[in-house]
Amino acid sequence: MTIGLTHYLIVAAIMFVAGLFTMMTKRNAIGILIGVELVLNAATVNLVAFDRYMGPDRLDGQITAIFVIVLAAAEAALAVGICINVYKNLSTVDVDRANSLRG
Repeated sequence: MTIGLTHYLIVAAIMFVAGLFTMMTKRNAIGILIGVELVLNAATVNLVAFDRYMGPDRLDGQITAIFVIVLAAAEAALAVGICINVYKNLSTVDVDRANSLRG
């Protein structure tokens, strides 16, 4: 049995749905951040899989995947900083309680 493009797309779809479900159901900011990371990783899997199976001589998908990974790292660093600041002010990372921080 060989692993083809369909297998990668199924794994990416499962990751995407799990990330979307996590973002919709969690009230915790860290849980929402994990859901966003799952969605970004699903997009990265799709990019690399399409690059591998649609054009073996091209590196467009891999280069774009590197940009997605850099974007995810920057987003995670920024979100963790915001979570720490919210926790310091409210002693919780519940996103409903953080709504009261509007200026």
